[in-house]
Amino acid sequence: MSLENRDFGEIWMDGKYVPWQEAKVHALTNTLHYGAGVFEGVRAYESDKDSSIFRMHDHTNRLFQSAHIIGMKIPYTKKEINDAQIEILKRNKLKSAYIRPMAYYGGEALGLLMNKLSVRVMIAAWDWGSYLGEENLIHGIKVGTSSYTRNHVNSVLSKAKANGNYLNSIMARQEAVHNGHQEALLLDHQGYVAEGSGENIFVVKDGKIYTPTLTSALAGITRDTIIHIAQNQGMEVKEIQITRDMIYIADEAFFTGTAAEVTPIRELDGRTIGSGKRGEITEHLQKTYFSIVKGKMPDYEKYLTRYSI
Repeated sequence: MSLENRDFGEIWMDGKYVPWQEAKVHALTNTLHYGAGVFEGVRAYESDKDSSIFRMHDHTNRLFQSAHIIGMKIPYTKKEINDAQIEILKRNKLKSAYIRPMAYYGGEALGLLMNKLSVRVMIAAWDWGSYLGEENLIHGIKVGTSSYTRNHVNSVLSKAKANGNYLNSIMARQEAVHNGHQEALLLDHQGYVAEGSGENIFVVKDGKIYTPTLTSALAGITRDTIIHIAQNQGMEVKEIQITRDMIYIADEAFFTGTAAEVTPIRELDGRTIGSGKRGEITEHLQKTYFSIVKGKMPDYEKYLTRYSI
């Protein structure tokens, strides 16, 4: 059954809580035609005592930053967006969930000039497991380098998590799956590694951790979390330009993202990476990450917004 036909409770739309199956937009909604919108993917996790949204404030900040980059003014405050995320989880009785806030242009007119269009905002939440598969969090995934180049920094602004930017990602992911892989790796216009179709990437070599610079990649919140975890535990993390063959000969590699969480990469372009399974550093960072999001590490409590059903 499709998402739109299910009954997951309510969706917050423009300040009102609307029954799930009634949360509709018009066929001439401008963003549907041109992709001018911004969105976030946020996760909530259940812990022993209650539940918490992981880095909600950082996600909301990025939503507003993305809107600012594309010239959109969100007609709500950050507090209103944060309060609505918490309330939608409570109303839908979700102890763990994937949350999707999105700001988009209304249907007053079609065309490429947005300055007279309304800005609409929605927040949905539903129970969603691992994006790339639970078993792949342990065994890792097969990745293929995409024939599609990551968006150039001056063609679409990569620091905006904008709807239209993801056509590039969709084409890359579909190509990868068609070719027998589970995810794509995209290179930038200089031929250096950028990121996955919806994830940042890390490489481990000789005990050191490397990740690409953010020139043409999204500044991932999970990426930032993993960097802080590693550095807090005395590991060295370097942001450098990474070549594809550096990943071939790496000891370990893994993707990070709100949906993907921390997913090991066992193979790239038919080349086995390291031992061909989740490496020790990847496993350690992954387990630490899950302990944090589930409220088991007090030192990272600042990342959690607690709530109870």
